[in-house]
Amino acid sequence: MNDYFNGNLHGRGFDAMYYWEQFQPILAAVAILLVGWIVALLVAGGVKKVLQKMGTDQKLAHATGHRSNIEVIVSRVIFWVILIIAVIGALNVLNLTSVSGPFSNMIQQFLLFIPSLLAAVAVGFIGWILANLVRVGMQKLLARTQLDEKLSSDVGVSGLSQNISEIVYWLILLLFLPIVLSILGLNGLLFPVQNMVNEVVLYLPNIFIAGVIVFVGYILAKIVRGIVEGLLASLNVQQHAEKVGIFKNSNLPKLLGSFVFALVIITALIIGFEALGIEAISQPATAMLYEIMNAIPHIIAAGLILILAYVVSRFVANIVVEVVAGTGVDEIPAKLDLQRFLGTTKISCV
Repeated sequence: MNDYFNGNLHGRGFDAMYYWEQFQPILAAVAILLVGWIVALLVAGGVKKVLQKMGTDQKLAHATGHRSNIEVIVSRVIFWVILIIAVIGALNVLNLTSVSGPFSNMIQQFLLFIPSLLAAVAVGFIGWILANLVRVGMQKLLARTQLDEKLSSDVGVSGLSQNISEIVYWLILLLFLPIVLSILGLNGLLFPVQNMVNEVVLYLPNIFIAGVIVFVGYILAKIVRGIVEGLLASLNVQQHAEKVGIFKNSNLPKLLGSFVFALVIITALIIGFEALGIEAISQPATAMLYEIMNAIPHIIAAGLILILAYVVSRFVANIVVEVVAGTGVDEIPAKLDLQRFLGTTKISCV
């Protein structure tokens, strides 16, 4: 009897140990998942709060002009990384290495990639700060020159300072882009971007030369316009034109000065396009300017002929009016009681 009970108890103990050995990995895996899930929630929530206190979304939205949700994205990435690590631990406890292997390799690659990612983010952040500082500096510098006001009043171009600052901003970011791609090891994107940056850098001297040519042309155009307007004003061209009955409602010196200003600016732009090597624009524009220059003498001659013809016709008309009025024909309507139909109009003027 005692042997029976002792054997029965011994069998029951053996069965309990057996079931414990079977369920212990499952319980451990569940515990790992639960703890990992809690840790993932806590860490992700903490990171999100830190980013919110730093105002990350607001700063990025202000810098890029677009709404940013980087706080939620970063916190979710951290949550899923920690949770995947917990899943890998649970699968390893269950000896499911064939399932956990791919996840483990993925996490390992991700962890190895983190230093490169942080370095790329740091370099990109430095480039972004530098680009913003240069953009703000360019805006303040160009604002002091009152370039926008001058171009707006002279040639109708507005917002040039803002456009130049934006071009410099994106150019600096473009220079930092190959460094970021190189750190990340994205060679498939690195080589095309690097070639593009090299082309842009090699093209910068041409852009600078073209900018100097256009700027000098603008200054020269203003000087020539001032000379033309001053010369015509000193010759009293406006008064003489009004005496013969032309250009009564317009300022002739200013009109001719603006015409000369436009010619000089167009010439400077054509030379600038040639410096840039944009033949598709410079060649037709040069041909157009050549035609305009050839036509100017003919236009001046035609204008002088028209003015002379107008003056002569006015002179002849005045003589004819005086001759006809001397015959007494203007008194005939009054004698015939027809003047009321003509009003103040005289027959000699007709």
